[in-house]
Amino acid sequence: MGRTVVVWRSLLLPASETFVRHHGAALATWRAAYVGAVKVPSHLAADDDVIALRRAGWLWLRLTGRSRRLRAALAAQRPAVVHAHFGGDAWLVSGEAARLGVPLVVTLHGLDVTAQAAAPGWRGRRHRRHLRAVFRRAAAVLAVSEPIRGRAVALGADPARVRVHHTGVPLPPAPEPVAPAWDVAFVGRFVAKKGVADLIEALGTLPGVRAVLIGDGPLLAAARERAAALGVDATFTGALDPAGVRRHVAAARVLAAPSRTAPDGDTEGLPTTILEAAALGVPAVTTVHSGIPEAVVDGETGLLSAEGDHAALAVHIGKLLADDALRARLGRQARRHAEAHFDLARQSRALEALYEAVS
Repeated sequence: MGRTVVVWRSLLLPASETFVRHHGAALATWRAAYVGAVKVPSHLAADDDVIALRRAGWLWLRLTGRSRRLRAALAAQRPAVVHAHFGGDAWLVSGEAARLGVPLVVTLHGLDVTAQAAAPGWRGRRHRRHLRAVFRRAAAVLAVSEPIRGRAVALGADPARVRVHHTGVPLPPAPEPVAPAWDVAFVGRFVAKKGVADLIEALGTLPGVRAVLIGDGPLLAAARERAAALGVDATFTGALDPAGVRRHVAAARVLAAPSRTAPDGDTEGLPTTILEAAALGVPAVTTVHSGIPEAVVDGETGLLSAEGDHAALAVHIGKLLADDALRARLGRQARRHAEAHFDLARQSRALEALYEAVS
């Protein structure tokens, strides 16, 4: 294995962030060392994760952007590059990376240049100031979709130094057909931007449709209650590990991903669940939101509707469930689209080329 890239995520690692773990696992010529400030117990935790700080040090880093312990933890890995996920995390590590003379790469995912940047008062001002510092310090800024790139430029990033880099997903061998256990699958955190409330309303107009909803979050209880009130045949599994998610999605006829802009301005970058379903040959019924049209070609690899239009969402779900040939065709084309544009192995080769260029 060649040189080392430190993959930095201050909270290491929430269960919803499989894309961060995939990042390191797919590197072929570089070694990924995961460094964080706080350990987050989840199925994505690894024994060799480096937790750099104690509680007091974590608070000090958030206040000042400085930490000798973090600098020592980074130096111990002897990295040629530090790659931070999310703009706020990039600011936390950017000062110590600069003091070590290690180039910084940052990936922007959505929340960091939408809701956080638009927050009112001192929190928003502080976040925008930190983003501008990151944009100055970073050797390269990556955005997971074109709309997120546009937000970064609007917030002060040099357009010449910001590029779209799709995160990518692992592509298993072409899937064998399985007997469907579910008509519709939803995967994601139960938060406003995922549009789960729209999905529940849509399912309430589709009697006899069996849905599985995978994930956890603050809106889970409300979703359960509304589904029960509407008589929706919905199974709520809670959070599952990646293998469990794949099993359920592979056994579904359709993935529903009705993303929308949240009341606080939070948006998706490009939901990896859509890409993971495409890799399994499962078409998505989703929305024209942020980078989703980069992953779903309407009428060719899935069906798109406007954000918040649960009536149109219901029509699209019903259309795919009623037409086996259409659903199979969109699923095959979704898989080919994922192979061409979102293959994790290919995207990781591009990342390694970038690391070589900046180091």
